[in-house]
Amino acid sequence: KGQNPVFPRILGHEAAGIVESVGEGVTDLKAGDHVLPVFTGECKECRHCKSEESNMCDLLRINTDRGVMLEDQKSRFSINGKPIYHFVGTSTFSEYTVCHVGSVAKITPLAPLDKVCILSCGISTGLGATLNVAKPPKGSTVAVFGLGAVGLAAAEGARMAGASRIIGVDLVPSRFELAKKFGVTDFVNPKEHSKPVQEVIVEMTDGGVDRSVECTGNVNAMISAFECVHDVWGVAVLVGVPHKDAEFKTHPMNLLNERTLKGTFFGNYKPRSDLPSVVEKYMNKELELEKFITHEVPFAEINKAFDLMLKGEGLRCIITM
Repeated sequence: KGQNPVFPRILGHEAAGIVESVGEGVTDLKAGDHVLPVFTGECKECRHCKSEESNMCDLLRINTDRGVMLEDQKSRFSINGKPIYHFVGTSTFSEYTVCHVGSVAKITPLAPLDKVCILSCGISTGLGATLNVAKPPKGSTVAVFGLGAVGLAAAEGARMAGASRIIGVDLVPSRFELAKKFGVTDFVNPKEHSKPVQEVIVEMTDGGVDRSVECTGNVNAMISAFECVHDVWGVAVLVGVPHKDAEFKTHPMNLLNERTLKGTFFGNYKPRSDLPSVVEKYMNKELELEKFITHEVPFAEINKAFDLMLKGEGLRCIITM
């Protein structure tokens, strides 16, 4: 609804696969390579790619309206001579797809594709938001707003970083039990309190948490996530994507008291440079991916996967092509 209606197109943006063939001029990949297609890219040539501080490639940054390949502005998909358009450079709801080389991360062939596929978007986003941006010190307190897959990945990052207390904030009480598997120690349901949830968290933590990560996209949750961090050293990281008309409002004193507000895109990971090491974390058993995977369906039953997502009944449903 928030995008230009480019149809017909092949949707899907979170996947793992094997290179079938490469086009002219592609030297970084070859047939048989195991890869993660990623909705954003890394051309390795632009100012952003050359900066250690950025993962927002000028050439291949996410573009929901582009439905064609960059090289010739044409689609590589068609039916009966008519084009079918691409989606965020990946179009993964398909047995075969065509991607720009900069949107494909080569990974170890030893990694099981039906597990590491979830690292191509949501899990890496939440994990990186904590490990790369919030950077909680060992023993610190962390609040995570929204306990869907991305929020639980943020909690997993806090667990891996050695946080002593991880407070999960969500409106759905049934999510709390599952969240314990991801290191969440305390739960707050804003509906159960008469005062703003940030005040509840400040009271629970003697002045506020050291770090917070917001994974809902709700602007009120974003404000709460910022206002619940401790003054001077508190850092809040926004991950969720807000409504286009949303406005973030807080009193300037919250910033003057030396709280820090940050945003992140794809967990600050550069897709081609950084994802192979995230896959290695899984291979080394530092990162558990199995607990994010709650369902599996064959491609023919893809609508079941959408039903599960819309009902909030699972975290990740793997679709086998």
